[in-house]
Formats: sequence, C-alpha cells, structure tokens
Amino acid sequence: MKQVKFKGSPITLEGNTLNVGDKLTDFTVTTNDLGEFSLKDTKGIRVFLTVPSIDTPVCDMEVKRFNKEVDSLNGVTCYTISMDLPFAQARWCGLEGVEKVKTLSDYKNKSFSQATGTYAKELGLLTRASFVVDSNNTVTFVEYLDEITSEPSYDKIFEAAKEAK
Repeated sequence: MKQVKFKGSPITLEGNTLNVGDKLTDFTVTTNDLGEFSLKDTKGIRVFLTVPSIDTPVCDMEVKRFNKEVDSLNGVTCYTISMDLPFAQARWCGLEGVEKVKTLSDYKNKSFSQATGTYAKELGLLTRASFVVDSNNTVTFVEYLDEITSEPSYDKIFEAAKEAK
C-alpha cells in the first residue's frame, strides 16, 4: 500500500494504485443529481482529479483552475471526484460558477478510489491525485501528491492531456 502525508502525518492509501500504461478499470460514482456514473459514460481524453473535499482552500483553487483552463485543452473532459455528498458538490459548483468540470462523489461505493488507489484510510477521504486517461482507457499520466495539502502539477497535467490521443 502506498503512503502519503496529510500535514506531515502518514496516511495509507487503499485500492489499486495506477501507473502510466495501466488501464483504468470501471467504477461507479454518484452525480450531483444522485444518478450513477461510470467509466462507460465517458469518452475521449479525460482528466480525473481526486480531492479530499471540494469546499477547502486548496481543492477550491484546484477545481477553479481546471474549470478556467479546460477549454484550452481542446475536447478534454475533466472530472473531479471526492467523498463530498452530491448536494454539497452541487451547491459549491453553483456558488463558485464551476460548470466545465464535472463533480462526482465516491461516497457511496468507494468504487473510483478502489480503482485508483486514492482512498485515504485514516481520513476517510480521497487523497489529492491526478490521472490523464486516453480514448482507450489507458492511463498516460499519474500524480499522487506526497503531501495531500499540496497543489497538483497543473502544467504537467495540462501538457499530458494535450499529448494524449
């Protein structure tokens, strides 16, 4: 099992950690209107971001940055997944004007976190990680941040999304 840190304290990640070249396996998460959403509901180049809670300062900044930049990625779709309840995600997106990044919740089945090794056991939340997945469901970029409270490598993620086929 992979370990990361939260404010310097060790955190164990549960699930199947991904590497570049791995296939993203199917998952089921919950949409803001309580519907089910899975890998088969996506297509093309996708960026999947996992965050501890969308309504915290670093997560807020990260999702707003992707919402602002996703149009420059030419057809790339961006999803942010957290353990936040769908109602809270919908409220936050409405208040913050986030319309281009799709927020999804893993609160019910922990299916996405198991497929990506992003469940932070001691916190009961997801770690901060980023995955770029090509049109064949192959992972072309992976970043698990060593410190959950750090920001992701935006430019590396954007570049990987632009290069994916």
